[in-house]
Amino acid sequence: MQAHAQVSWLPRFINRMYFDKDSTKKSSFVVLPILTSAPETGLEVGGAGLYSFYSDTVSANHTRVSNIYPYISITTKGQSHFSVSTDYWSPKNLYNYTASISYINYPFNFYGIGNSTRKTDVESVDEKRLKLNIGSDWLIIKNLYAGFVAGGFNYKYTGVDSTGGHFGNEPPAENIYGGASIFVGPSLVYDSRDNNTYSTKGIIINAYYNAMHGILSNNGYIGGFFNIEYSQFFLLNKKLVLGLDIQEQSLTGGSLPFYLLPALGSDEMMRGYYNGRYRDRNFIAGQTELRYRINDRIGIVGFLGTGEVAHEMFSINTLKPNYGGGVRYFFDTEKGLSIRADYGIGEKVAGESRQSGFYIGLGQSF
Repeated sequence: MQAHAQVSWLPRFINRMYFDKDSTKKSSFVVLPILTSAPETGLEVGGAGLYSFYSDTVSANHTRVSNIYPYISITTKGQSHFSVSTDYWSPKNLYNYTASISYINYPFNFYGIGNSTRKTDVESVDEKRLKLNIGSDWLIIKNLYAGFVAGGFNYKYTGVDSTGGHFGNEPPAENIYGGASIFVGPSLVYDSRDNNTYSTKGIIINAYYNAMHGILSNNGYIGGFFNIEYSQFFLLNKKLVLGLDIQEQSLTGGSLPFYLLPALGSDEMMRGYYNGRYRDRNFIAGQTELRYRINDRIGIVGFLGTGEVAHEMFSINTLKPNYGGGVRYFFDTEKGLSIRADYGIGEKVAGESRQSGFYIGLGQSF
């Protein structure tokens, strides 16, 4: 049974992507155009897509939504960004496979290392990055999954001033021209959410460790990366959901390649900060988001959070604020899939304008 909310003057395929209301468990596809401009890139054009589907359409099995997410963009100054990721849930959620591959040829702003960098200290370098991630988790007992993560990466930087600037400051930036490594490690997930695309109740705890070893010219590097994230959702009433999210990351080992240091700021956590404005060996952040579903199609959110990076110990006195709000358009109401637009606001550093950022993406922030 289908109920259609069509806009008659739009082409049929656009109506199907953004306005079709379908109560069956069929697959869906949506495209998000990309059009931005910046001095270091010129005009950037491209698109992102989301193909979502169920591996099992038997309602009683409660199988979660799987997806494939491609992204591609190019700039008028010859830079490019390409990625494809997938998240596959087997029938009855007995196992979960994830994979992604990405290539970035893009300018990168480096501000130094630490929790108190300055905007005027920015150094722009060109980053080329190739990265592959795979993961597999199997259901052990109800809601608890165990498995592994593995992959590899190769970072290359040009335009680096190795004789001065913040690449030579304390703490010094290591591996300033990049490096390549492979990694593998265990993963553990507890997931009791009612829905993995629009959660209204339940908990997800995701933890993994990457044991890394250098390859190619970086073959002497040995280190590790640990991540744990806790999210919980509360259905306050049929239209109002409260979400809590806490994340901690740490780079382990004696060597600290600057491009692997946990970074504060993204379109999912600490919205309003440039990703990498603050980076160091350890990162912690938390946020809460209040989500109000006005109707099947439209939602609004408000969020509030805090976080910091640290070389050794965190301090409550140096936590940075973030807050903001946004809107959601649910293009697939059956699966709870949405396009989101958020505006995040961060701290006001003396002598600088207040940090902020605008984000457009697919799906919820967490």
